[in-house]
Amino acid sequence: MQITKQRAYWLCQILGWSFWGLLNFAAFLMQSERVEIADLFGAIFQVAFYIGSSHFLRMQIKRKKWFTFSSIQLIPRILIADFLLGLTNYFSLILVSYLMGTLIVSIELRSINIFLGILGPSAMYFLWSLVYFTYHYFEEYNKSLRYEAVIRDTELNNLRAQLNPHFIFNSLNSIRALVDEDPRKSKSAITQLSNILRNSLQVDKKKLVHLQDEMTTVEDYLSLESIRYEERLNIELEISRRTHKVKIPPLMIQTLVENGIKHGISKLKKGGTINVMARIEGDFLVVQIRNSGVYLNNKPSKNRGYGLDNTRKRIELIYGDQARFTIKNESENTVLTELVLPKGY
Repeated sequence: MQITKQRAYWLCQILGWSFWGLLNFAAFLMQSERVEIADLFGAIFQVAFYIGSSHFLRMQIKRKKWFTFSSIQLIPRILIADFLLGLTNYFSLILVSYLMGTLIVSIELRSINIFLGILGPSAMYFLWSLVYFTYHYFEEYNKSLRYEAVIRDTELNNLRAQLNPHFIFNSLNSIRALVDEDPRKSKSAITQLSNILRNSLQVDKKKLVHLQDEMTTVEDYLSLESIRYEERLNIELEISRRTHKVKIPPLMIQTLVENGIKHGISKLKKGGTINVMARIEGDFLVVQIRNSGVYLNNKPSKNRGYGLDNTRKRIELIYGDQARFTIKNESENTVLTELVLPKGY
């Protein structure tokens, strides 16, 4: 049977204070020559009082929203509340002892006994407050983590969902350009596109895929583009076998390769080369994509390529500051796009 938060709270209340009462009673037994029924009743009353009074404090904390206070506002309130409860606890026991005829005024009302009688319960209420606020802090912290995880997953799903329509639109444009020019090649291109769509549908719901599977999609895409560009597109792949089982976000490399061809090679009259290299360096996967062309960093983002902004956002959401993504002009006519991702994901 699943224990609800309310049941768990009362279970902790009863067991915790009962254990404390049992320790107190055991200490009393060790010091007393004989135990009377009134002593047992007093111990039970004290446990019940602790349970009820600490629950009353909890209700006041929730009703007055102490959780919203800063430390400077909260600490004095806790200390005052714990002292008042300790004071009430002590004089309640004095009243019970008086009603039962077991009160020894000369002993119980000594200054030192009053001081210790108030200090002890106050310390226990302070300990209870410390445990309660610590639990609440971690509960709220875990809630915030779960909330952030949901937001992050939702945003990642949105970003990933945007990739497929964007890619399909570009691919269909490529095929459309071939239909009149070379019907045979357009049929071959449609076959390549169907392979890519099949692969993308299989990974559509996955957060991460093996680099080997990602490269299958990249190779299909490059085959599709080579039909369109013919000898204007030179393809070079240098993928270390050690990288095959490293997991990466799906369609990430394909998106960057597409960006390099669309914004680099396609603008060159003689075409150019696209080079994809992947290797392991220590605990990181390093992927480098080189393409002919020039990267203009001062261009408006809408003209620099959709895939770059998408890639940056996905890397930030998945890896935080553990990954690195850069794009720059490596030479006068070569653009280098580099991904450095932790391989342990």
